[in-house]
Amino acid sequence: MRLLQIAVPLGERDAVERTLSDAGVEYFLTDETSGRDYAALAFVPTDSENVESLVDDLRGLGVHRDGYVTVSELETVVSERFERRNRANAADESDIEETNGRIAREELRARAAAVAPVTTNYVVFTVVSTIIATAGLLMDSAAVVVGSMVIAPLIGPPIAASVGSILDDADLFRTSVKAQFAGLLIAVASAAVFAGLLRATLVPHADLQLIGQVAERVNPGALALVVAVGAGVAGAMSLTAATSVALVGVAIAVALIPPAATVGLGIAYGDLTAAVSAGLLVLINVLSINVASLATLWLQGYRPEQWHAEGTARRAVVRRAAVLLAVVVVLSSALVVTSVNVAENAEFERSVTDLASETDARVLSVEVSYRTELFFRHPETVTVRTVGGSGGSATALGDRIEANTDREVAVVVIRETGDVSGVESSRAVSPMVPRPFKYDFNNLYS
Repeated sequence: MRLLQIAVPLGERDAVERTLSDAGVEYFLTDETSGRDYAALAFVPTDSENVESLVDDLRGLGVHRDGYVTVSELETVVSERFERRNRANAADESDIEETNGRIAREELRARAAAVAPVTTNYVVFTVVSTIIATAGLLMDSAAVVVGSMVIAPLIGPPIAASVGSILDDADLFRTSVKAQFAGLLIAVASAAVFAGLLRATLVPHADLQLIGQVAERVNPGALALVVAVGAGVAGAMSLTAATSVALVGVAIAVALIPPAATVGLGIAYGDLTAAVSAGLLVLINVLSINVASLATLWLQGYRPEQWHAEGTARRAVVRRAAVLLAVVVVLSSALVVTSVNVAENAEFERSVTDLASETDARVLSVEVSYRTELFFRHPETVTVRTVGGSGGSATALGDRIEANTDREVAVVVIRETGDVSGVESSRAVSPMVPRPFKYDFNNLYS
């Protein structure tokens, strides 16, 4: 609920009373005795979805020019009369307007303005969350990466930029766009500096593309776009509802913080593929969040308070949404290519597993290691662990894989026989089994 406090200008008391009575809301007035240019003070407890229409009616009377209207949160109203009035209004279907539970545009603008600028807290939380995410990526720890998202403050600027577009507020739009770019640059720089320090001290050697959490951001699929779009919709909905946006902010951080940290890692370790691919993902995600939140706010019915500004706002929204959508579609073609590559690799792994099982030995595991390139992962080595039986030769298995999949890969067969392991390789490859890099910080001083 909300409480409207209205300073009624001189000569407007009767008009304000008629407006509030016609709106069917409970209110009371007191005479203004301070000697200033106000006739009375009005107090109106009402539901949040009624605020916008009331403020529009009061603006039509010119109250905003010579008086003022404040809107504050109201926990509850202890009044049987107020409850009876609300029940009577709810029972009268002719008085019910279609609402979606959203807050008034004035309150929305105030909320957006509060989270739009780059503040000291915004910078500090961005740096801290990115450093934690970078550490989590290197540790290949999903729990640490998720923890970093909880404190990331990146929900504000993208949603505030959409509010600025919808309400034709150029200053809010410009401030929010600058804050988005500043936040992402701060995140990438923080990750690069922190990763550079780790490379110079604790972790001098790291194959980033063998780390599972990093690989997810280096070769993302088309489903990554779903995460960004959903985060944009949820962010806009949370800002327009009378609820906290903290938890929804995690969804936006999921789409931005880990990819930005991956860009920093790629820069620090000289991995151009990781830096470029993750950077593209960051760009796709931030644009998708913006276009999704813009569409959500427009569909919720938000418009500028001045009717003559609605046409300007509509043109700006259509133009910006079209540009954002076009860029997202073009950039997302890379995600489609990656998704096709992921599906092909999954089919390759199934075929290899079937071919490896065509032996008298019991197959313990089949592992495929990949060589990562921009938007693609190519199978490079197949490692088969067997026990018992002859198991067949690595060369023969490699030939069968090439004949059935048209892919030439190295094959390593490891035969477990008691305490002794026999290793056979096809082609000129090392018999060592490639493993994802995972630095164990817990055993650093053991």
